[in-house]
Amino acid sequence: MKYLTRARIARGLAIIMWFVAILLVGCSLSIAPNTAPAKTNGVTFDGVKVAIVRLSDCGCCEGHSVYLSEHGFLVETTYTEDLASVKERYQIPQNMQSCHTAFIEGYFIEGHIPVEAIEKLLAEKPDIDGIALPGMPLGSPGMSGQQTEAFIIYALADGKSSEFMTIDEQ
Repeated sequence: MKYLTRARIARGLAIIMWFVAILLVGCSLSIAPNTAPAKTNGVTFDGVKVAIVRLSDCGCCEGHSVYLSEHGFLVETTYTEDLASVKERYQIPQNMQSCHTAFIEGYFIEGHIPVEAIEKLLAEKPDIDGIALPGMPLGSPGMSGQQTEAFIIYALADGKSSEFMTIDEQ
């Protein structure tokens, strides 16, 4: 039987505080979904299912769902108050996490991923668990503001990350 130690309690509180901070900062912003045209290669995603797991009151998560719908995805949403267990189950490291996790054709999509990255993922079908855009960068799909730096999208496999692609400022 595992006992709660001060270290375990402190670690758990640190994880909870990190999620709360991310959600308060990102989801309290005035959200106007970024629906700038994506640079896809004419690919349409009509009818491709995306299952998003998120908090019910997160405006930026809703913005990303709308963005995906506008690009033809069939978005199915599940609301939870325990996102930490989802991220733990899929071995998404804390430094790669965002406010929601989506699933598409056997991959997870962590955060406000532009469709260009999803297009590349589905075209190449690499041997990875999923892709992530850490945090909630301004100007990313679903987030308000202007993109101020390149988005670095990471490939994740067994909890380890490597660069998947970079999307320059638009």
